[in-house]
Amino acid sequence: MPELVRRVLRRLPWRDVLVTALAFVLAFLVGAVLMVVSDPEVIGQYAYLFTAPQLPLGASWEKVSSAYAALVAGSVGGWVPLTETTAQAAPLICAGLGVGLAFRAGLFNIGAQGQAVVGAMASAWVGFTWHLPPGLHLLVAVTFGMLAGAVWGGIAGVLKARAGAHEVIVTIMLNYIATGLLAFALTTTAFQRPGRADPISPVVDWNATMPRLEGSRLHLGFVLALAAAVLVWFLMERSVAGFTIKSVGLNPHAARTAGMSVSSSTVLAMLIAGALAGLAGVQAALGPNVSGTPTPLSGGLVGSIGFDAITVALLGRSRPLGTVLAGLLFGALHAGGLAMQSQAQTSAELTTVLQALIVLFVAAPALVTTVVPFLKARRAPLTGTTPTGGLSS
Repeated sequence: MPELVRRVLRRLPWRDVLVTALAFVLAFLVGAVLMVVSDPEVIGQYAYLFTAPQLPLGASWEKVSSAYAALVAGSVGGWVPLTETTAQAAPLICAGLGVGLAFRAGLFNIGAQGQAVVGAMASAWVGFTWHLPPGLHLLVAVTFGMLAGAVWGGIAGVLKARAGAHEVIVTIMLNYIATGLLAFALTTTAFQRPGRADPISPVVDWNATMPRLEGSRLHLGFVLALAAAVLVWFLMERSVAGFTIKSVGLNPHAARTAGMSVSSSTVLAMLIAGALAGLAGVQAALGPNVSGTPTPLSGGLVGSIGFDAITVALLGRSRPLGTVLAGLLFGALHAGGLAMQSQAQTSAELTTVLQALIVLFVAAPALVTTVVPFLKARRAPLTGTTPTGGLSS
């Protein structure tokens, strides 16, 4: 094995990897127990636990194995399920990047939902109102959606920087305003489909639809999500602006003493975070569905993307690579959850429970080490120790 590979392997945080893997195992074990407990037919078999134990144990195994087999098949069990996973993951990655970037700036951006809503509104409006050439139409629609999200996030950033308003309260209120604004807009002639009385928009022009691979859900939005992750990494790790944002997030007082503008960094971070969340809304509005056309704008189009992005950012440790992996995980759970519901007759809410359990165990490594004691880190003795670092002789 080459020396470089050995060095890389030695530097990997193997204990953290093991804790994360066991967190998934524990989450799926608890999920299995919930599946068994919530099924009346399976629970009924436990009346024969001591007389015919093969009946309850077999029924439990059948229930759990069929559900998890459907989850795997519906998320990664072929080309089409894989592309469904990418389609579900793309907006979560974008919004998760926005939430994670704000976290690293010391800001709790609860407003990704509202930023995604206004991003979807702006991009959809451009998509069904303007009629531009192919390529240009999509570019303009995506730009307008990201700008709308940036403005919505920038409002919270300016209020935080200039007036000291807490970003949690401001972004929560902006979520309500964005949702109400969408509901109102869908009753106006600018957004409501002609000849319809229900709140639904016209169909987005084909020129403004994100291109996809024929016969799949893999579309340009997933590529944009990966590109956004690379750009966020470059911004945070290789640019002066990113260094300033991180410094302000770690210690705003020290950053101000060093000559950095805390208010400017706060506004910049919220602008970028809003643009990324707006891109998530753009994907909801312009991303093709199974038939290849975008879903018309409606009150529930964005769903809970902005709120799910918070858990994606937490699970990804607010890092671009971690956010991409967490987004893919949640996308797989969303895609596989549909298969669990249709093939194994498992409650759709169980997928949400699994997501919550995974976040609970991954975000609380102390809980995992309590359940699995052998993972506890060894402590160095307090007396009679000799330094082993570079200054020791």
